[in-house]
Formats: sequence, structure tokens, C-alpha cells
Amino acid sequence: MKLIFRLFVVVFVVLIGGSCSEYRKALRSDDMQFKYDMAVEYFKKEKFAKALPLFDELFILYRGSDKGERIAFYLAKCEYGIKDYISAGYHFGQFHKDYPSSMYAEESQFLSALCSYKMSPKYSLDQSDTFKAIRAFQLFAIQYPESVRMDSCNLLLDELRFKIELKEYKTAKLYYKRESYKAATVALKNFNSKFPNSEYKEETWFLWLKASYLLAINSVEEKKSERIEAAKKAYSTFADRFPQSDYLKEAEIMAKELDRVGEAELKES
Repeated sequence: MKLIFRLFVVVFVVLIGGSCSEYRKALRSDDMQFKYDMAVEYFKKEKFAKALPLFDELFILYRGSDKGERIAFYLAKCEYGIKDYISAGYHFGQFHKDYPSSMYAEESQFLSALCSYKMSPKYSLDQSDTFKAIRAFQLFAIQYPESVRMDSCNLLLDELRFKIELKEYKTAKLYYKRESYKAATVALKNFNSKFPNSEYKEETWFLWLKASYLLAINSVEEKKSERIEAAKKAYSTFADRFPQSDYLKEAEIMAKELDRVGEAELKES
């Protein structure tokens, strides 16, 4: 979809450029220096959609030369400028591999990661691009720990990580709301292990207790004793971690009910 958008932008500008004799001349010219100069001029004016077709043509011709290095960087910047983040991310990453000592290498590595960030969807969708962006920023931080871009890198990493955290939080709560208590206990316990400092930690530890309680109370007889003990441990864990919690009264009511049901089970056995 993004590739189609890029092609649409380029074709549209080329067609509109037909009314501009200077731009049409640059597109048709066999003078590569003139074409290059015009591309750079458009680039500096941030007319990326006009510069892109020119740099596209020059890219292969000058590959491997000093001018080719600048063209490769300008090409990726133009793609970024028209929001073709798939192509831009690829070309920034390739630039860093081809020109690791370039003055543009650090910026290219950062912008490659930023392209992945731009493609990261809202938390409710598949987060493959989010994980890709996290890995890209982590790699940047390893390669350029003293970079002036590190503050931005860390802020964006925090944002991406929170998106993953939010997705897992919502998923775990959804299991609970749907009364899939066994799945909820697993999902909530995993969430608490993965995100021990989450802003949702008090709620998710309590929901883990409540899901464990409801699973035990409504359990089949052969599993009830085992699940009651698991729920009691969940209560102890919650009470130890959050002794001032607003949920504590409800937690204590559940603990007493677990004791009552557990004693009844022992008498029956």
C-alpha cells in the first residue's frame, strides 16, 4: 500500500512537472551533472517528490562513487519525505551497510529505526513492526551510545515498549472479562513477570488473584483443592506486595471464602 502511494506521488509530480519546462528538462536531460544539480536543488527546497525521480535515475549510475554516497542518502531522505517508510527504511539501512564510515552513517541508522517506528501500528494490531523498531533503536544505542540522538532514541523506545505492554495488559484483561479464568491466570502472571514496574501492576496482581479465586471456586472437584491452594498463594502474594491497596478488603473476603471452601473440601474427603 505504501509502495503504491509512493508511485502515485512520483507519477503525479512527473505529470504536473510537464507544465514546468525546467523540471521537464531535468527529467529528459542526458546531462547527469545538470540532473544531479537540479535534484539537489529540489531536495534543499524539500520538494522531495520532484527530487525523487531524478535521484532514482542517478542512483544506479553513480553507485560506488563519492557522489553515489550522497545520492544514496538523498534518495532515502526523499522517500522519507514523501512518507514511503518501507523504501526509506530499507535504503537507510542499506546505506549504513554500504557506507559505515560516512558522515551520514549515524543519521541513516537512526532514520532507518525511525521508519520502523513510523510503521508501528496501534496497540490492538499485530506488533511485528513495533518489535522491529525496538530492535532497530536498541542496535542504534549500542552502535552510537554517545549520540546526541540518544535522548530521542530512549523516548521512542519507551513509547514502543509501552505499546507492547498495553497490548498484553488489554489481552490479559480480556481473558478475565470473558470469564476465561484459566487463560487469564496465565496471561496475568506472565504480564506481571514481564512488566514488574508497570503502572498497571497493582490491578493486574489483583486480577490474577481474582481469576485464581474464581477458577478455584468454580472448579471441578478433582482440581478444586489444588486450585484453592494456588488462589491462596495468589492472595498472599498480593497482600505482601500491596498492603495499602484499595483492593485489599475484597482480597481478604476472597481469602476467607477460600478457607471456608477448603475446609468444606477436607470434611467431605
